[in-house]
Amino acid sequence: MISVSRVCKIYKNDSVETRAVDDISFEIKKGEFVAIMGPSGSGKSTLMHILGALDLPTSGEYILDGENVSKLSDDQCANIRNRKIGFVFQSYNLLPRTSALKNVALPMMYAGISKEKRIGTAKKFLEMVGLADRIDHTPNQLSGGQQQRVAIARSLVMNPSIILADEPTGNIASSQAEEIMTIFKKLNRAGHTIVMITHEPDIAHHAKRIIHIRDGKIVTA
Repeated sequence: MISVSRVCKIYKNDSVETRAVDDISFEIKKGEFVAIMGPSGSGKSTLMHILGALDLPTSGEYILDGENVSKLSDDQCANIRNRKIGFVFQSYNLLPRTSALKNVALPMMYAGISKEKRIGTAKKFLEMVGLADRIDHTPNQLSGGQQQRVAIARSLVMNPSIILADEPTGNIASSQAEEIMTIFKKLNRAGHTIVMITHEPDIAHHAKRIIHIRDGKIVTA
């Protein structure tokens, strides 16, 4: 599903060169639930941007579901993100004055899917994450945990190859964090491939495998 081979990401500022990701290689198989864990400044966020086709590596190769993402143009990366990656962010990234239903349906609207199908699919996934009675609520009418569940529902509607979760419990209470992790584990049991970025050991241990990263390098995989 995912193959990362000798990937580097180098930032240059005047004469100073920073290797945010330094010669990283690993593989993630279809159906795995993997946590990428490391302290602040370890390079995990840079790696997440590469895995999400939000940024390209300086060198090395990243293959997602048979496609070499590291060689794609900006437009081709955008297409990969729309088709193959479901994002769940720490800050939820929901439209504030838009209902849960419309937030979840948004990726399908951009893909040109009919309104009838968008509504039916959005309702199905909101029901899956336990929010069937909250479809008309806007984000400010929902708790942090509920907003993250809306974001998870939205990540699923395009049937992505992977779900990429960046610190998905970072903004919510510990009791709600456990609920979110229960949902991820349920999705993984249903066959979804999940890659989660976190700095919290108790959250990382919900995954089936942990990749530890420090100073831009993999410590254990």
